[in-house]
Amino acid sequence: MEIERYSILHGESVFVGYSEISKKLPYWFILSTFLAWIWPGIIAVSAKIFSNILGINNFSYLAIAFLLLIGLILTLGPKLYKTVESFQKIIIFVGIPLIAIVVFLIARHADYIALANGLIGIGNGFSFIPRGIPIFTFLGAVAYSGAGGNLNLAQSFYVKEKGYGMCYGVKGITSVLTGKAQKVKIYGQKANFDDATTYQNFKKWWKLINFEHFLVFLLMGIIAILLLALLAYSTAQFLPQEQNVGFLLKEAETIGFRIFPFAGILFLITIGTMLFATQLNILDSTSRIISENLVIIKNKLNLSKTYYIILWLQIIAGIIIFSFGYFDPVQLIIIGAVINAFAMLFHIAATYLLNKKLLPKIYQPSLIRKIILLIAWLTFVVLFILAIVEAFK
Repeated sequence: MEIERYSILHGESVFVGYSEISKKLPYWFILSTFLAWIWPGIIAVSAKIFSNILGINNFSYLAIAFLLLIGLILTLGPKLYKTVESFQKIIIFVGIPLIAIVVFLIARHADYIALANGLIGIGNGFSFIPRGIPIFTFLGAVAYSGAGGNLNLAQSFYVKEKGYGMCYGVKGITSVLTGKAQKVKIYGQKANFDDATTYQNFKKWWKLINFEHFLVFLLMGIIAILLLALLAYSTAQFLPQEQNVGFLLKEAETIGFRIFPFAGILFLITIGTMLFATQLNILDSTSRIISENLVIIKNKLNLSKTYYIILWLQIIAGIIIFSFGYFDPVQLIIIGAVINAFAMLFHIAATYLLNKKLLPKIYQPSLIRKIILLIAWLTFVVLFILAIVEAFK
């Protein structure tokens, strides 16, 4: 939400604001976004799941096909934001209810008690963090909470294309093939901070964004995480430890046994599709971040064309990675997660500085929000140091 604060008052993304703080920052965001998200681990998991359903031994070809399909979906959709939003709505309103039904049929009373204990840090023989969990893996899980890494900054684009606050009337990226050609501006017009009505209007927009984030990110996020955690505990707690995608396959096998065989397959289809949608959202967000920062560096570039060039370059990079034999989904995800953790450490501080430096005091974050930002930043500092120490043991 602090990322969106700047945008609704300036009518532009936070990346334009970052560039005002330092002309070198666009280079950082291009590099850190590319290095963190070039690893196609999430689509590899999705492909492996669908390969298992279809009985295909080599899932790498399906993973490549999925990357190409994502490229086509994003390229052929007339309005980019509407394409991504529509796809995400389908996943949320179909995927989560299906998982909820499975949980209702599978979970027992003791499982719900274990979930309640887990929420206050009480585990089976441990508190808060399970013994023996690799810090890199835990760091990756924290880095991927929410969007993860620089992808959190893409919220600035979405609030802009929704037309909130000073972003009203701003035109978004359209397909170079099927969309209406239009000039997309990256620089906005900031609010008149001396006008008495500006603050009242800001409070209305801020109230709307608070409600939207509570409903979509906090409430839906908590429900999805708790459902998946409860389902994993209910189905796999007594099974032998499985690494990689094998855990999901064992989970599906148990669901099929305890409900009916097709229920396990339906679960895998749902999870595989949700992961496909996640990779689509990743490629969209990273392409937006990299292309906008390139336009900030070289203003003559066309944003829409640059976006699609970057999109397909990332897809090609993912195909090349698969072609060199890097197929281990978990390894790919953890590599990206560690880079993302450092990127978050950086952009939390940058966002705080942005809102403090470029906004009048009355529009700046409240004390409680500043404390939350500080806690988030310190969390990543501690976890990153622990991960580095573990790596050199």
